[in-house]
Amino acid sequence: MVVLLLSGAFALAFTLFTTPLFIRLFKRLEWGQFIRDDGPQSHHTKRGTATMGGIIVILGAVGGYFFGHLVTGERITVSALLVLLLMVSLGFVGFIDDFSKVRKQRSLGLGGWAKVAGQVIAAAAFAVLALGFPDENGLTPASTAISAVRDIEWLDFALLGGPVIGGILFTIWTIIIVVSASNAVNVADGLDGLATGSSILAIGAYILIAFWQFNQNCLSPSLDAAVQYKCYDARDSLDLAIVAAAIVASLIGFLWWNTSPAQIFMGDTGSLALGGALAALAILTRTELLLVFIGGLFLIVTGSVIVQRIYFKLSGGKRIFLMSPLHHHFELKGWAEVTVVVRFWLIGGFLVAVGVGLFYLEWAVL
Repeated sequence: MVVLLLSGAFALAFTLFTTPLFIRLFKRLEWGQFIRDDGPQSHHTKRGTATMGGIIVILGAVGGYFFGHLVTGERITVSALLVLLLMVSLGFVGFIDDFSKVRKQRSLGLGGWAKVAGQVIAAAAFAVLALGFPDENGLTPASTAISAVRDIEWLDFALLGGPVIGGILFTIWTIIIVVSASNAVNVADGLDGLATGSSILAIGAYILIAFWQFNQNCLSPSLDAAVQYKCYDARDSLDLAIVAAAIVASLIGFLWWNTSPAQIFMGDTGSLALGGALAALAILTRTELLLVFIGGLFLIVTGSVIVQRIYFKLSGGKRIFLMSPLHHHFELKGWAEVTVVVRFWLIGGFLVAVGVGLFYLEWAVL
């Protein structure tokens, strides 16, 4: 517990106290936000606001994780490193996108396919590494089975054609999850503090989930024999809770400066990184399908874009929403930006509670 608290404290202090310095640096470098011409007119006042704040969040989370382990001497695990690796990798993809916007002086950065290619490469590398590095008990950070609250044995890709085919199918499955999650957080990053606050809630869920898995781990010598059949096979659960805590704490410190009126935006650097961290935590805690609830707000917002585009094409130019993503629809209906953000946080928090509730309910009634 000490390492978790130290990691979180460092990450929180880092982003809370250094973000003003980064804001001044980014403004000096002219890393300012560009605004869509077809977006809400009220957003044009945000033009020039410092962006690429995701760099600060990533530095805070990575620094917090290693600080806690350095001070306490606790073992650094492969699982936590994989979460950080995917987070940093997708953050780099987002940074290239953000930097190209600044360099080209427009609101569009990397082409859609170029961004997806970067996400696919990062996700594929994560998948391959996650099936390696078995521990002394033969457990790898991830398994080839699709998971909900735990691995679903009859949905194991390896059963379809052995370890090689299973590994390939798992890699494809991982790519789908990672690309979907990172793009979903990216789509939700349209209002001051919306993606930051929502990510705090979603990633925070994995502090609870991973810590519970640690207490109920199948290899724990202190596990009560009466509940042995309910145990979890997830590996390095405590360290996953620690890395999740470091990310959440880093986001809380950043939110102080990112909330309305935002003095800095996280940019694609932050949103893609956070989506990657969320996906990695779901895969490594064996709770992939729970992302439908834990990341439910991101799913709804992204779904609004998909529905809008499909309806627009099928109806010959008509729209369901005044504008997509969904948060802009409510802005154009006259809701204040802060009202939209807080109400979306409430929806996100409710869905996270449902996800965590289902996780515990499975254990309680099993």
